[in-house]
Amino acid sequence: MSLTPVTDPASYLARHLGPDNTEQQALLNALGYSSLDALIDAAIPADIRANQVSSIGEPLSEVEAQAKLRSYASKNVVLKSFYGQGYSDTLTPPVIRRGVVEDAGWYTAYTPYQPEISQGRLEALLNFQTMVSELTGLPVSNASLLDEASAVAEAVGLMSRAQKKGRRVILDARLHPQVLGVAAERARAIDLEVEITELSDDLVGEDLVGVVIAYPGTEGDISDPRAIIEGIHSRGGLATMVTDPLSLLLLTSPGELGADIAVGSSQRFGVPMFFGGPHAAYMAVADKLKRQMPGRLVGVSVDAEGYPAYRLALQTREQHIRRERATSNICTAQALLAVTASMYAVYHGPQGLKNIAERIHGLAVDFAATVSGVEGVELSNRTFFDTVTVKTAGRAQEITDALAEAGYLVRPVDADKVSVSFGESATSGDVEQLAAAFGATSVVEGDAATAIPDTLVRAELPLTHPIFNQIHSETQMMRYLRTLADKDLALDRTMIPLGSCTMKLNPTAGMESITWPEFANIHPYAPDSQTAGWRELIHELEDWLATLTGYAKVSVQPNAGSQGELAGLLAIRRYHVANGDTERDICLVPASAHGTNAASATLANLRVVVVATAEDGSINLDDLDAKLEQHGERVAAIMITYPSTHGVFEDTVRTVCEKVHAAGGQVYIDGANMNALTGLAQPGQFGGDVSHLNLHKTFTIPHGGGGPGVGPVAVAEHLIPFLPTDPNEAVPEDAAPGDRGVPITATNYGSAGVLPISWSYIAMTGTEGLASATAHAILTANYLAKELKDSFPILYTGANDLVAHECILDLRALTDASGVSAADVAKRLVDFGFHAPTLAFPVAGTLMVEPTESEDLAELDRFIEAMRTIRAEIQEIIDGKVEYEDSVIRHAPYTSFSVTRDEWEYKFSRQQAAFPVAELRKNKYFPPVRRLDEAYGDRNLVCSCPPPEAFDYSDEDDTEN
Repeated sequence: MSLTPVTDPASYLARHLGPDNTEQQALLNALGYSSLDALIDAAIPADIRANQVSSIGEPLSEVEAQAKLRSYASKNVVLKSFYGQGYSDTLTPPVIRRGVVEDAGWYTAYTPYQPEISQGRLEALLNFQTMVSELTGLPVSNASLLDEASAVAEAVGLMSRAQKKGRRVILDARLHPQVLGVAAERARAIDLEVEITELSDDLVGEDLVGVVIAYPGTEGDISDPRAIIEGIHSRGGLATMVTDPLSLLLLTSPGELGADIAVGSSQRFGVPMFFGGPHAAYMAVADKLKRQMPGRLVGVSVDAEGYPAYRLALQTREQHIRRERATSNICTAQALLAVTASMYAVYHGPQGLKNIAERIHGLAVDFAATVSGVEGVELSNRTFFDTVTVKTAGRAQEITDALAEAGYLVRPVDADKVSVSFGESATSGDVEQLAAAFGATSVVEGDAATAIPDTLVRAELPLTHPIFNQIHSETQMMRYLRTLADKDLALDRTMIPLGSCTMKLNPTAGMESITWPEFANIHPYAPDSQTAGWRELIHELEDWLATLTGYAKVSVQPNAGSQGELAGLLAIRRYHVANGDTERDICLVPASAHGTNAASATLANLRVVVVATAEDGSINLDDLDAKLEQHGERVAAIMITYPSTHGVFEDTVRTVCEKVHAAGGQVYIDGANMNALTGLAQPGQFGGDVSHLNLHKTFTIPHGGGGPGVGPVAVAEHLIPFLPTDPNEAVPEDAAPGDRGVPITATNYGSAGVLPISWSYIAMTGTEGLASATAHAILTANYLAKELKDSFPILYTGANDLVAHECILDLRALTDASGVSAADVAKRLVDFGFHAPTLAFPVAGTLMVEPTESEDLAELDRFIEAMRTIRAEIQEIIDGKVEYEDSVIRHAPYTSFSVTRDEWEYKFSRQQAAFPVAELRKNKYFPPVRRLDEAYGDRNLVCSCPPPEAFDYSDEDDTEN
């Protein structure tokens, strides 16, 4: 298969690729190749190259793609949603939609591992944590989880880790069905016994890890959980409460009730339903559990000058460090949606949120009072916040259908009951029309004081921090969002050369569509008759992904790469069990693998055995043979990343697959590096049985500062029965049948709301265009490797001394000679306006660089100039011209204040610190803080917003620092 050159400069492909045809030839000349085809032939092993990838159709223009998206959107039926079940009608303030969700400064940012250039989004995420902590009454919250159902599963895992002796968990039967479906199977996967019951004060048994309590229940009812919490504590277990954050403006907080953990979804804080996601779930915990809590945790530290600064705290819990001992396999969460929810709380403030909660509650009370007077109608419960469930004696579907005709979506719980859940846009007119469907002739005003038990009325108004009490005008919010975004480096300002992260261009034509009401305002459990457009788009995307990967079928249900890994491994495990191979419980994981691989294997109840790396960076075949010999009949699978995390195309990948298959195992090929394969090679055709993909990498969904992500799982024919199943069709009281899969996330299509982005990218690029994009990614990576290898050795290369789509710069010898670490270089790059490459992964003391196909020659050369300049600064230390402690690198980065104030204590000049190359005089980024003291932040863990006074600069600060 030969690559087709770009001939139309107005095509989407031409817009997506950084190098034009002239620059492409310059890059090839630098590498000594006459054409892209010649480079790709030399780089990729011939035995894995696809002769031809089936066409997915002619590429569309941006206008044509949006027209097709409009046609899909028009097939969806947007009703006023009163369905509930964890997804509520909400109003996104336009200033937040425009200033966060649709702003490239927010959505193209990466996870804030480099805190100096991430202070804006870290502050926004700390606002989220503070919001959750104050609402739940628990001291520590994380910076988001993936969705409510998996958050409950994570809470069960946390309780199990904390209470190691227990093996049984009790789930409240009043939890949403999708929560029960996901959490029960995730618990069983780690060998917990699951009991689903109507909770009573009398908990039985002594082997309990904990209980999960609905607050409110799925049908809207509210009950006092104090006795249950006291009961579980008396038996040594823990209590988790699943909460609605808006209800916590009116209800007593879980912390005050004695809960150890609170989880929930922040969706109704201004985030559209998005046909199921993405939405930021949350978890807050008691202080004793903070170091075992899953997910990202933003904390407060200080910078080199002693000023407060934000950072990700407790990173030693992370998967890349702890691997199979990590607290969770979650890597990417839902940062962009957490930012949106936090800004919703900031914008409305505590009184505004309480007003919204009281108005919604009041409408629900009026509806309940109105229908309760109708003959043949009975309320299921008299206490509720926003959801009223009505018994209708066999008329549930009839009423549901009648209301659909009138423009309303309600929930038929069963043949006899209908739930009506009120959201932010509901009006008194809606109460009248909804009640009329049940037979009411006029609206009756209810008494709100009777619908919430007196013992559960919240006494205090939460959200007392000043950040929630001062930014309420649109002008203030617009400027606050701009102020935070200006503190950060995102893809709208600079290349983000993070290895294994694929920070490529996100197509605006696709981004625009996700907030169209016909996509954004569809409830995930709406009947098929209302979701035809969504399902057509999703099934087309799944088919395209199957074609591109060479697998038989794809499911987009997993809402992150970590969940795709888990889904794939559970499919393998369940396949073996279904075939009677119950003893196959070992997962081989190369030493170079992503840390999430080992963590995911553990969650799938597989034991991890590490396979060594050979000197050239490939899998050590001798060690693989030894491990297969030792564990043969117990091997369930091997997890490999291809190209490897060392940035090379290993020519032994088919051999590895054949050896594992011969031993009876399955091959899991991690799709994190599909940007080096798409259109050119197919993992499903060179040995893979299952892969997950990262749509937020290869297929252009933006990273959003740490989420959203989508991790579709792709499988060969024999694993199709074990793909993720619909969580609402599960029977959670019983273990799922062994011959099928289990639900992974709360909705059948996971984070459907962002799928139009990947659909647009593929539709506008086409099969040949995707191959060209991949080839350009390999081209730019090899150009950087060649230009930098004399300054920083390239740790691993493949055939013909080439790399794949990324390369590892080895700084270890330079560190030994100068004292300059890879972290020092990462911090110094900030002064050149660059986000650092991936630091210390997969090899300590290195930087892994991935430029992607979207960067042009000028940006590549700007990075090369920066790295060569830093290399010269290192050489000055090696030559003895300057001591490491006195060097410009050691103290980097530099704020605008630090280089402009009167005092300057360093031996190097201000110009060398801030303007080391001439280009910076035209376009200069200054970080808002100096280098952070990482250890201080963990020793003095603060994970909620500090008071504003902590950030004051005074004249005394000027003289002291």
